Amino acid sequence: MKRLSLISLALLAGTSLFGAKKAPMVTDIEPPYWWTGMENDTLQLMVTGPGIADAGVEVDYPGVTLAESVALDSPNYKFLYLVVGDDARPGKMPLRFNLNGRKTTVDYELRSRDMAKEDYEGFSASDVLYLLMPDRFALGDAEAADPSAGLKYPVGADRTDPNARHGGNISGISRHLDYLDSLGVTAIWVCPVLENDMPGGSYHGYATTNYYRIDPRFGTNEEWRQLVAEAHKRGIKVVMDMIFNHSGSAHPWMADMPSKDWYNHPDGKTLTNFRLSTLHDPYVSAYDLDHSVNGWFVPDMPDLNQRNPHLMKYLTQNSIWWIESSKINGIRMDTYPYADMQAMAVWAGDVMREYPNFNIVGECWYGNEAGSAFWQKGNRLNPVETNLPTVMDFRLSIDAHKMFDEQTDPWNGLNHLYDHLSLDYLFPDPQHILTFLDNHDTDRFLLSAPDSLGSWKQAMTFLLTSRGIPQLYYGTELLMNGSKKISDGNIRLDFPGGFPGDTINAFTPQGRTPMQNEAWDFLSTLLRWRRTPQVNEVIARGSLKHFMPQNGVYAYERRLGDKQIAVLMNGNDAPLDITTERTLEILPLHSTFTDLLTGDEVTIGDSMHFAPRQIRILLNF
Repeated sequence: MKRLSLISLALLAGTSLFGAKKAPMVTDIEPPYWWTGMENDTLQLMVTGPGIADAGVEVDYPGVTLAESVALDSPNYKFLYLVVGDDARPGKMPLRFNLNGRKTTVDYELRSRDMAKEDYEGFSASDVLYLLMPDRFALGDAEAADPSAGLKYPVGADRTDPNARHGGNISGISRHLDYLDSLGVTAIWVCPVLENDMPGGSYHGYATTNYYRIDPRFGTNEEWRQLVAEAHKRGIKVVMDMIFNHSGSAHPWMADMPSKDWYNHPDGKTLTNFRLSTLHDPYVSAYDLDHSVNGWFVPDMPDLNQRNPHLMKYLTQNSIWWIESSKINGIRMDTYPYADMQAMAVWAGDVMREYPNFNIVGECWYGNEAGSAFWQKGNRLNPVETNLPTVMDFRLSIDAHKMFDEQTDPWNGLNHLYDHLSLDYLFPDPQHILTFLDNHDTDRFLLSAPDSLGSWKQAMTFLLTSRGIPQLYYGTELLMNGSKKISDGNIRLDFPGGFPGDTINAFTPQGRTPMQNEAWDFLSTLLRWRRTPQVNEVIARGSLKHFMPQNGVYAYERRLGDKQIAVLMNGNDAPLDITTERTLEILPLHSTFTDLLTGDEVTIGDSMHFAPRQIRILLNF
């Protein structure tokens, strides 16, 4: 996406922009364009240019009214608030600026919407998200765009350094959409792709320096739109990662803040204390709360002040712009509780009103269920209605090793899983919990290469058949492993075969080891079964009933009407036999089921035998 400084500007004085002897009065306008017929009729334009704050502005366009022109502390920004009425039509809207006798007219484009707001379908419990990091997944067309175009810090790729850029890009993702479709996932969550023009490269994407531009090292705005469109052709949704708590330290705002309160603690000396309990602590001190919410996340990620209404309007419009322009299906909002709670509640409400069938998941990283539940929409214990539909199940990730690797006795192993789900009463909507075993910020579920797949298969089975919206981390199907104690790069390794020169191509069965193919086939079987309409309906909308693990076996049922799925797991490395009287309410004597994993017909008797770590997925429909 070219910035406005590169599009046609007509100077009434008769001199072209590029031939003018003086600096142009307007160098940028964000958002780059907008639409008529939006739910919220007030459009904010952030106009940038030397001395533009003192310029007079006139807008003469049918159906559009200039409601307010705002100058803040910097002389180089002006905020225009335009009311775009129902009778406004698409077209080029002239914005006339007058500064000390110099006059400039900029034609700002209003477009027509090409989809009804109800047609923007969000992700839900019917989906399985596949989280990937563009830099580490695959390199597609390396010559599609200049990877250093317009960057101050065009840091190149160095795959020998696990914490440097490796060169993956958007076209690499597009090239492997068929792989993801064959695996069986129905949505991809893509780590941030916006410009991160940072001295260190910021390969992970969490230090934004331009909110309206795809990082040229990943591709272009058009390539992003094409990725979404190609994914949709395959029935795959796309979730875009956004970060409104902070920007990158190299964002132009840091050199010239629109207002003195654009950032919190702008001297950069105050870092967050990472204590999110302060957000719901009834006894919290003002000092601790300030250092939780207003401190910088890290020294190169300055903390944005969402209480500034002009900034918050800018950020809200940015979300809507990416939804409307690229047709994404959801937003994953980074570091959600570290931003101002009330401002983010307004943001979420505005987005969901504009797109009522959309979805947003907030990264609320708590080590307990109550902290996560506090942030979900409808929680009556929170004095603020957050409007946030989906929160993340970090507790499952934190305890996953205890749940699935330990032997199951009356207090350990799968009993931790049972106890975790027993606290779902804290959540207003457990089906809108994003469940995961690992992600780009945690240890891999597998800390090292496994000797066997028994507990791994149980973890995958639970993730894909229990409540909530499952999320897989890229490479899980290949048994990728690692601990972040070594480095963050150790849990963000390149996908084998994603880059030119790779000697192993794990995108194909021939490039995988026998154990990797066993894992891939097992996971793909579950994923493709899960997305069949009958099964998907039961798992996405059905009730959940589970039984306290006894004699090492954990059992639960998903049911919708007369359709039933029962899952039983032996949580130990030894065979066992159990009697079935405990589970008669879901598995009546002499009833018959089909075992998904073996294809066998199973008739329920007085007892049942389990091999070590055996899983039974029993279907009755």
